[in-house]
Amino acid sequence: MLYLDISLNRLVVIVIGFQETFKALSDPVRRDILTMLKNGRMSAGDIASKFDITNATVSYHLSQLKHADLIYETKIKNFVYYELNTTVFDDLILWIKQFSKEGL
Repeated sequence: MLYLDISLNRLVVIVIGFQETFKALSDPVRRDILTMLKNGRMSAGDIASKFDITNATVSYHLSQLKHADLIYETKIKNFVYYELNTTVFDDLILWIKQFSKEGL
């Protein structure tokens, strides 16, 4: 099993995190935002300009992605920038890989 050498506390954190991760990934707008961020950090305004939805709706989606730890924000002067949190993706890949024939 993948997590035999990991403490129970770590396993619980990963499982709880995955619930939030999959919930966040279930929305196509949030997946589009993540795809945009794979090229580097972007301001909230730049992200919002790519969608035909209200800024409040984009803000909601960014909030959901932050809650799932898929992105993080950095405030610089009057701007908020968003970047991918790749460690969550790394954990997700490891978890999924256990189901392949090769495992880990």
